[in-house]
Formats: sequence, C-alpha cells, structure tokens
Amino acid sequence: MKKQKTIVVGAGINGVVAAIELRKRGHEVVLIDPGPLPHPLAASTDISKAVRAAYGADEDYTELAERSIKFWRQWNLEFGVVLYHEIGFLFMRQRPMEPGDFEYESFKLLEQRRHRVERINSQQLRQRYPAWNAEGYPDGFLDLDAGYAESGRVVATLISRAKSLGVEVRENARFRGLDETTGRVKGIVLENGERITADAVVMTVGAWTPYALPFTRNFFRASRQPVFHLKPAQLELFTPERFPIFGADISTTGYYGFPINRDGVVKIANHGPGREMSPDSPDRMVTKEEENKMRQFLSGSFPALADAPIVSTRICLYCDTHDGNFWIAPDPERAGLTIAAGDCGHGFKFAPVLGEIIADAVEGKSNPKFRWRPEVRPGVVKEAARFPGTL
Repeated sequence: MKKQKTIVVGAGINGVVAAIELRKRGHEVVLIDPGPLPHPLAASTDISKAVRAAYGADEDYTELAERSIKFWRQWNLEFGVVLYHEIGFLFMRQRPMEPGDFEYESFKLLEQRRHRVERINSQQLRQRYPAWNAEGYPDGFLDLDAGYAESGRVVATLISRAKSLGVEVRENARFRGLDETTGRVKGIVLENGERITADAVVMTVGAWTPYALPFTRNFFRASRQPVFHLKPAQLELFTPERFPIFGADISTTGYYGFPINRDGVVKIANHGPGREMSPDSPDRMVTKEEENKMRQFLSGSFPALADAPIVSTRICLYCDTHDGNFWIAPDPERAGLTIAAGDCGHGFKFAPVLGEIIADAVEGKSNPKFRWRPEVRPGVVKEAARFPGTL
C-alpha cells in the first residue's frame, strides 16, 4: 500500500508535533520552513511558555490541558532533559474573586477536578511572595499543577526527534503558494519555483496564515504583543519558590510573567487585543510607550523590578481567531489542505496533544470545537482567547 505523502509548512510548535505524529502514523512527511530552526521570529521561539489548566469555566480546554500536563511530565523523562518546570502559577486579582471572574471560575473548576490549588489572600502573598505589592492584590489562587516549558529548547528538541523518525526537514525552503487545481491541493510551490507534490498539505504557519493564504483573512488576525526580559538586582526575590509564574489581574492589566531562568532573567509580557501587524513587517521593535506602560505596571505591582535593566525585548505575534478557539480542520473547498492555526496566544501548552489533533484533521477526523467555521466573524473575543498560554 502506497504511503501518503504529506507536506507540513511551518516548523513551529504546531508544525513539528504534526510532522512527528503523521510520521508515526505511517505518512511520508516533508517539513518545510525558511529557517533557521527554531525560527527566531516564530511565536514558539522564546524562553518560556506557560502550561496550566486554568481556563475559567471552560471544561474542554481544562481537560485538554490536563492531558497535556501528563505528557509534559513524560517528555521530561523521555527526552532525558527537563524542558517542563512544574513550579506553580499564581493568579491574583486587584479585587476579591467573584463568580463570573476568570480567576474565580478557574479556581472552582480546578478544585472540583482535584487539582492542587490554594486560595491566597494579601497577607499570605506578603509573607510568601515578597516581590508582590500585596496591598494591591487582595485575592487569588495558586495552582501547583502548573508550570512552564522552555519553548525554544522544546522546539529544537522536537525537530531533532522529527529527523530521527524519518521526517524530511527542508530548512531554507520558503513557501510561495499552494499548487492547486480546481477544488484540489496537490502540493506547494516554493519561492525558487520548485514544486513539491503531495497527497496532503498542512499549513502550520501561525501569524503568517492570513498572509500566506489570503483567502483566510476573514478567519484570522495577526497581532503583536510586547515581551520584556529583565535582569533584577535582587535575584533572591524572583526565584521560582518565591516568584512563581503569575497573572496579575490579567483580564484587567494584561500582564503576566515568569521567575528568573538559568540566566537570571525575568520575563514580563502583556496580553491584550494587540495591534494588527504582518509578521514580515520590519517594525518588530517594542515601542517606548509599551516600555513605559510596563514600567508603570511594575512600579505598582513588583517595585523591586520597576527599574530593572532590560536585557532584551521581542514581539510575540499571535494568530487570532474571532472566537478564541483553535482552527484545526480540513478546508471544505480545497481537498488535501488542512489548516492548523488560531492559537490566540494560548496554544503552546497543548504541544503534546496538538500533533494528534492535527493528524486526526488531516485524516478526516476533525475536533468539533476546532472545526472549519467561516460563519465566525470579527466581534467580541471570547474568554479562552483572552488568557494566553504564551504567558
């Protein structure tokens, strides 16, 4: 029986896990990316991404995250290197938690599902997490079954795994367009004019999706989000034990962050509607206004970080859908094409299960929540999209 040949375009986290799973299922897989790998402009390529099951009252994402966390633990053992650090996630609010709040609904659902969660008040915050301005955050909870993945290292590790399984990785290959006939995609065309034929094409190009595939512009929006890497003077205040991953009233402020990493760097970032921007735009610098807003937030929330020097900055580009749910489905108008996009800033945590979901879609078994849904138009972004997994 002839093996199905599948081209996966884009070697970020979606692409590499899809390539691995498809190869395990017997596909002949070619993974295409302009490189270098991990791609420095990809959203996947950073020092950290949060892994947590807190999703308000959304049981679907909570359950999916629970599955993912089990696999993250297994990956640490399987790869023989700690890529996932289960250090806890502290969600605090500037007001008491109430029904309907993201934090309250997350806490109640996680408690119901027997996660290790603990309610935290300002007195406990002051005693246990001294970097915080405890007076400004009277209520919240600590999720001990959460942590972060070293995202750039994860992608590099998975690319090596893909190669070892027989995935053909074509670095320095730039996608120009689909090779299609009426109603059927039969491969892709590269910028140098080379045509690669295949039985199936999977587009996993993140924020490039609405630009690489113009017919999807009604479905996706690429938006920029600022990320800061800071070097605190008082390192002891920002160790994982005293400064777990945080969301500082994130639905109001948009700010989240991570403790010091092996280089003594604290990551602070903002999640919000963002400004629409092409990922190929030369304007990929954090603005002075964004830095000033970050400093203002730090002065009120983490005073010891307020004047910390910036080691580096980057722009993280989201690929947003209009309802906040992933878009992992075959194109009903173009047989042979599957699109896996719309991570909306919260997709990386699901890496261990995304490959299975994408491969299922390629083989005709789409997830109802992530189905092809052109009827979803711009409007109010739902809860799932507002609380990022890049955080």
